[in-house]
Amino acid sequence: MKKILILTYYWPPSGGAGVQRWLKFVKYLRQYGFEPVIYTTENPEYPEYDETLYKDIPPDITILRTHIWEPYDIYKKFTGQKKHVKINAGFLSENKKKSFLENISVWIRGNFFIPDARKFWIKPSVKYLKKYLEMHPVDTIVSTGPPHSMHLIAMQLAKSLSLPWLADFRDPWTNIDFYKDLKLTSFADKKHKNLEKQVLKNANVVTVISPTMAEEMYTIFPRKYDVITNGFDYEDCILPAETKPDKKFSIAHIGTMVKTRNPHTLWKVLSSLIMENQDFANDLEIKLVGKADFSVLDAINENGLRKYLSKIDYMPHDEVIRVQQQSQVLLLVINNTPNAVSILTGKFFEYLAARRPIICIGPSNGDAAKILNETKAGYALDYENYDGLKAIIEQYYQLYKRGNLKTNNIGYERFSRKMLTQKLAGILQSIS
Repeated sequence: MKKILILTYYWPPSGGAGVQRWLKFVKYLRQYGFEPVIYTTENPEYPEYDETLYKDIPPDITILRTHIWEPYDIYKKFTGQKKHVKINAGFLSENKKKSFLENISVWIRGNFFIPDARKFWIKPSVKYLKKYLEMHPVDTIVSTGPPHSMHLIAMQLAKSLSLPWLADFRDPWTNIDFYKDLKLTSFADKKHKNLEKQVLKNANVVTVISPTMAEEMYTIFPRKYDVITNGFDYEDCILPAETKPDKKFSIAHIGTMVKTRNPHTLWKVLSSLIMENQDFANDLEIKLVGKADFSVLDAINENGLRKYLSKIDYMPHDEVIRVQQQSQVLLLVINNTPNAVSILTGKFFEYLAARRPIICIGPSNGDAAKILNETKAGYALDYENYDGLKAIIEQYYQLYKRGNLKTNNIGYERFSRKMLTQKLAGILQSIS
């Protein structure tokens, strides 16, 4: 087998979306002739932990861990937070207003910690891995980001050791939805963009998660970009035969709901429907599994929906799969940001595998909408399409009342983790 060194910050026991992509690739890579070696940190700062994910790690795999220094302890002291508090990703705020010190911290983060808070791990990682690779050579290096410090480690290793390198972008770098929130000076912005171009120029292969993301990256640096979407794992989807849909008319959103994912139109539609139809009011349940920005909960309260809300901050991945399959309707909200058309969240593909009707609120011409239309798994509606959203919810509710709310998804099998790993293996084979 050919050996590949995979540099990833997120690895079990990390929970959340960041760990899933490469954990699943690693799970199946041996079947396609590649032996993965993982390099990660021994003392990470993860927003969530999920020890159930250990089961996906292949037996006897080599996992290298080294110590990382991150500034989060200083940040917590500076902003008056307790040491055990986890740092939320994506500028999610559970407090109504950022304090002055938090705003100062954001400015410091964006302008001094470039490309991110893991920058202090780059130099010691390069030193450690050079020494390791002298004794344990590999055929290829893979880096996955964010955090994009992983790419800078890989770039130095690939150059000094003349190794082929695949750089995988699970999210954009300078085109990510919260980039503008980093309060960057012109100098810092230029440095971010320069480092990004270096990575895109020097990597042998760059993989991205959606077709439009590939087009956007091409405008930053023109080259070939290979699209490997996120996906679902068939083994995760096998639940007991007695698993049945919820008795309530449940509309479930899985994952973090940041401010830019707040579906204002949905809350207005649901508020209208509960006033117009008492049966609907009796049957409705809104399920949010994952952290939610304070603005989301405020909007739910303002629309008189709090009594219909079931809220769980975090749930292990295997339980999440069960919730997806039991919910009557699955809600996908695309960030209302300039890069919205390119966003393909990981949970979307698990939604497809759950075979429950999907309502996507986001660009009707986006990558998610295109797949939704191709698979006939649900509907995609623009953010302000009140009438269209109301009509679809009413349609789904009537099918629910008749006991006939279901979908007949077609073609979603191509997004299985195993098939996506086969595609990845073909790319790795071409550069190894």
